[in-house]
Amino acid sequence: MPDNLEIGVFVFMLATFVGLEIIRKVSPLLHTPLMSLTNAISAISVVGAILLTGSKDATELSKILGFVAITAVVTNIVSGFLITDRMVKMFKKREAKK
Repeated sequence: MPDNLEIGVFVFMLATFVGLEIIRKVSPLLHTPLMSLTNAISAISVVGAILLTGSKDATELSKILGFVAITAVVTNIVSGFLITDRMVKMFKKREAKK
């Protein structure tokens, strides 16, 4: 019988490859809504990581992994908002020079 770690690694690898294939096939027109959706998912992930890391029963390993997860997710959220803001600014009309 496979160990839980083996199953977890297998699911992680499968999700990675499926996610890469799905993202590659997204048209550029849908990029901004997709970024908004991933920011929402990242927000849920950061809440879960904070709850896990702040738990009184958390082991040292879970605290370290939780901190890494929080750092990665917050970086993803901030950069997603910055990219989306930059894309929205591209569609604004520029003022004529005097």
